[in-house]
Amino acid sequence: MSFIGQPVPELPVADVERAQQHYRDALGFEIGWLYPDKGIGAVSRDKVTIFFRKRDSPFEPAVHWVFAEDIDVSYQELQSSGANIVEPLEKKPWGLRQFTVKDLDGNIFYFHHD
Repeated sequence: MSFIGQPVPELPVADVERAQQHYRDALGFEIGWLYPDKGIGAVSRDKVTIFFRKRDSPFEPAVHWVFAEDIDVSYQELQSSGANIVEPLEKKPWGLRQFTVKDLDGNIFYFHHD
């Protein structure tokens, strides 16, 4: 069977450059590339790549579940870097320890650990 790589999410954003800078500054990503018309670009961190595509408002924000190997370290890192944590780290009734981050365009990331 052939190898299939990890999917790359494409998030809707109002401003691709602003999104790239936010993900760099608040979430620890590196800016990858930006298409000349500034309509699409990318960031990456570790083995994760995210594409951003300029969309006109209103658009439906994307939702992602992100496994964090060490949820406490991830929470502290994102908290200290100024990420918009909209739900604090806590054990949920469904058994996961998780916290929620929302980006500048309303896209949601549920960081979790079993």
